[in-house]
Parts: sequence; structure tokens; C-alpha cells
Amino acid sequence: MKTKTTLIKNARIVNEGKITEGDILIEGDIIKEVADSISAKSADVVKIDVEGNYVFPGAIDDQVHFREPGLTHKANIETESRAAIAGGITSFIEMPNTNPQTTTVEALEHKFDIASKTSYANYSFMFGGTNDNLDEILKVDPKSVAGLKLFLGSSTGNMLVDNPKVLEKIFSSTKMVISVHCEDEATIRKNLQEHIDQYGEDIPMSKHPIIRSEEACYLSSSKAIELAKKTGARLHVFHLSTGKETSLFSNKIPLKDKKITAEVCIHHLWFSDEDYDKKGTLIKWNPAVKTAKDRDQLWKALLDDRIDVIATDHAPHTFEEKSGIYTKAPSGGPLVQHAFVAMIEMFHKGKISLEKIAEKMCHNPSILFEVENRGYIRPGYFADLVVININNPWSVNKQNILYKCGWSPFEGTTFKSRITHTFVNGTLAYNNFKVIDVKAGKRLTFNR
Repeated sequence: MKTKTTLIKNARIVNEGKITEGDILIEGDIIKEVADSISAKSADVVKIDVEGNYVFPGAIDDQVHFREPGLTHKANIETESRAAIAGGITSFIEMPNTNPQTTTVEALEHKFDIASKTSYANYSFMFGGTNDNLDEILKVDPKSVAGLKLFLGSSTGNMLVDNPKVLEKIFSSTKMVISVHCEDEATIRKNLQEHIDQYGEDIPMSKHPIIRSEEACYLSSSKAIELAKKTGARLHVFHLSTGKETSLFSNKIPLKDKKITAEVCIHHLWFSDEDYDKKGTLIKWNPAVKTAKDRDQLWKALLDDRIDVIATDHAPHTFEEKSGIYTKAPSGGPLVQHAFVAMIEMFHKGKISLEKIAEKMCHNPSILFEVENRGYIRPGYFADLVVININNPWSVNKQNILYKCGWSPFEGTTFKSRITHTFVNGTLAYNNFKVIDVKAGKRLTFNR
């Protein structure tokens, strides 16, 4: 079978700290050449003129919950990976709190099997740690999965790892990147009980960041960092939400040499506690969206490289589930379709450069997780590419939302920029606002 060749013409290429004008030649699933001008030597070459629009590497989202298996009334790998490529996310790393939880090698392989048949985007999974599965953790080949996920705050089922001896053993025993959700369970329980005593079950949503407080976050993340320093573990702290926590991280050495890294999510960069009155439970996340001052400090740490990665923590629930009172409405919301354009919106507002967006959403996840041949526009790398027209406004509404849950915290928002094309492994997977029904996703591999 003949290898398909695609030539992208007249691109503004956002890559490795620069924006250059040029063309990109794709052969099969690989970038063959990047140059100022490339001419097609054969009539069989498919030419796509992107007319001066920006081409980024496909984003790598290091934290999503696609709900499969077991919670597929909310979402599944097929529906959410479809939304992801429409949003310029070409690779995802999915979390272990499904049903059954991904805490055995058998459960992990089952998820890889599902994704191999249904995923539109490239995929990997995190293995889940518990208080009693160290033997299973040690069976996992670090070259075959993205890493290990530990919940150090309340979580689904038995995934809360709260035994200090077990934690130290895990930190000392694995070579994998340990990604952690940091909120102190005892602090949250105490705060929640105080609020239930005052309000009953129907607590005002604005109290969420007081219940899941700055103190709860800082206490947990500082302990995790202390343990990582003591054991030499490779630690990645997910979804920072407070300014105070940013002081725990450093920008003194390059990311590739860091042993302790951090992520911030779209919602903590976009929303603040001033939005609870309008958005209510739709912006209920754990950790909570906090103050505008926290948001400003997260931005500062992102831009000065104390925070390494921007992700989504995409975690859909049905609208009906989210419509419950405070104590009943689950935390989490869908974000993969709108994360990239939300960050481009921040470029329009003068908050961040296009080059920095590529660094934090494309290059750095690749460096941090040692993803093989993705995250950059380079010859020899997989052709995961996103074309963005930064001046083509559109509004988020029910008709254009692709999440299975059918809602978005961005409903009613007008974005100035649109994704026009997404390529996954050289295959055009999204074109002119339509997902093409081709599942070109591959299992991520790692240089470890």
C-alpha cells in the first residue's frame, strides 16, 4: 500500500520558542521535512494551504478522566477523545479512578485494549496506587505506561493513599513518575462538617474553596514534596490551585533535570471564586477554584517556569448529576474541547505568548513524561499537528459541544480563535469544524 504524503503550505509554525513561516511535509505518520518552502514532487501529494494560519504541535494532556470502564453514562474513551482532537489535543494520559479502578495490571491492559479500538487520539494511562497494591505497582513496566497516580486527598473508592508507611514505601520503590492529587483529607472533613453544622446539606457553592481550603492544599503538597526529597522519588504535583503552593517549586534548572514538577489546569487559570454565583456547581472542581489573587499567582508561576505544564483535568459528569445541591453535586467538568482555544484567548488578552502555550501544552508534557517523538514539529517525529485561525470567532453552545455529557462551563463564551485542522499521526482527523470518522490514535511510547 502506498504511503500517503501530505504537504502543509504557508504555515506560521509555533515550535521550540519561535514562530517561523514555512511548509511541513508529512509522509505516512511521520514529519518528513520542515522548511521555508517545499514543492510537491508528485501529483499524489495532498496539498493543504493553511493560508498563514498558525500550526502548533498537537497538545499532550497529562490529566484526563474519560470514565471508561464502568462510568460510561458520563463519557467514554471514544466520545471524549473525539472532543479532544476537535480541541487540538492529540494525546492524552487518562486517570485510574474508573470502575474497576486501574490498580491491577489486568485492569490496565483492559483499558489499553479499549483505547486501541476506539480512540481518536493517542493514549496512555496512569496506574493507580492504593494502601495495599504495592505488589501490583512493582509489576508495571515503566516503559509501557505514563506513570503512577496517587490520591493524597479524598477520592473514589479505596484510592485514597493515607498510610504514611505505605506512601514512603511507594515513593522509595518505583522509578515511575508519581503524579499526585494533594489535598489534606482531615482538614477537608473538619471544614465540611463545620459548614454542614451551619447550613445543612445545601451549602452555598461559594464556600467550596473555604472547605477545600488553601491550607488543605498546601499541607498535602508540602508533605508530598518533603517525602519526594527524602526518598529521591520523581514527583509531579497535579492541578495547583493556590498561590501559596507555587513557593514550593523551582525554576532554577531545566525541566528535563527536575525531580519535582507541577501542573496547572485551565479552570484555575480562567475562573475565580467570583464566578461561583453565576456558574454554581458547573465550576465545582477538586481542588477548588480559589481567589483572583491565587489565579494571578498561578499565572506568575506558570510564566516564570515554576509551573511546568498546562492540562485540563477533564472530568465529565452528567448535567443532572451536576445539578444537585453542594453535598450531592460531584466535582469535575469537561474541558478537552475548549482548553487550547481558552489559552489562545489568554494570548489575545496579553497574558501569554503563543510560543509559551506551545511550551506548556505540547513540549513540556513530552519532556516531563519522556514521551517518544511527540510534542514538537520536527522531522522524524509523529505528525500530530493543530492548525489554528486566531481571528475566527465562535461561541460555545449546546449544538457544537462534543462531550457525551452535553454541557460545558464555557457555554455562552465567545472565543476569538478556532481550530481548523487536527492531524493525528499524519491523518487529517478534524477538518473545518467536523471530526472525520477515522480513529488514528496510537499507544504512546516512552523514552525510558
